[in-house]
Amino acid sequence: MPLFANDRSDSPPKMIIQQSMWSLKQYGDHNREWSLEKKFEQIAAAGFHGIFGSLPSKEERGLWARLMDEYHFSFGLESFPATGEELRQLLEQASDYDVLYVNAQVADAFTTGAAAVTRLEELLEVADRYNMPFFVETHRGRITQDLQRTVEYVRQISDLRLTIDLSHYVLAGEMYEFDTADPYFQELLQRTGSIHGRVSNGQQIQIDMGKNADHPMVGPFTGWWKRGMHEWLAKAGKGDVLPFVCEIGHHYSVTPRFVPGYSWEEISDRWEQTLILKQLVEQVWMDVDNHAKRGNPK
Repeated sequence: MPLFANDRSDSPPKMIIQQSMWSLKQYGDHNREWSLEKKFEQIAAAGFHGIFGSLPSKEERGLWARLMDEYHFSFGLESFPATGEELRQLLEQASDYDVLYVNAQVADAFTTGAAAVTRLEELLEVADRYNMPFFVETHRGRITQDLQRTVEYVRQISDLRLTIDLSHYVLAGEMYEFDTADPYFQELLQRTGSIHGRVSNGQQIQIDMGKNADHPMVGPFTGWWKRGMHEWLAKAGKGDVLPFVCEIGHHYSVTPRFVPGYSWEEISDRWEQTLILKQLVEQVWMDVDNHAKRGNPK
């Protein structure tokens, strides 16, 4: 199984920025959600390299395929497997699509210890049979529910690669100081396969970064992303790709009042925040890549 996503080229390792389709649910103009065409148009105009999401519905399959070809987008596939068989079925369904990698939120939060390690190893074996890069996301409510148990997984499974989303651990641990957590974060960052971009704090899974990305929590997160990028780049080879997914979530947004279902009333503008995040991450990657090139003149 490939450890990293790869574009099958001889190009030097690079980062690509993808947009989460989940993040654009119930986003639009005048209380009307953008159409699929409008979403793709906006994602392309903003300079994203591709999308991250689930397989298209049967009704949207033809349109989705046309838009993917038109914009030359890469595709990261989300999954929620509880068994190897569930992953196998998904990969069979995905065989007609040019999937760059699979991201997995592995069920469930109550599976721990040896049973969790066995489940993860089973999923890795299935991904290996399909020669598919496979990254387990550090996510609440999943097998990666908390920081310490996830560190135990990487200690026991040498080829486990992660989608880094530390927003979940900052929130779940009500973290405001990071000295104690940082060595654990570093163990996970050494296994970076992809990164999901969102900034949290000890009480909210998603904060408004500000129009200049000057919220105090931006600094710690960009520092972690930078370290994950360094770790990835030190191991990557020709054609390898580091997907960074902008994932400003739709039902993670703070709303001024309770509305049944997903509210259109959000304090922050999700798309505006996404574009701020994209610009921020591009600068972080540029710093990492330039540093690596200075250290390795070749």
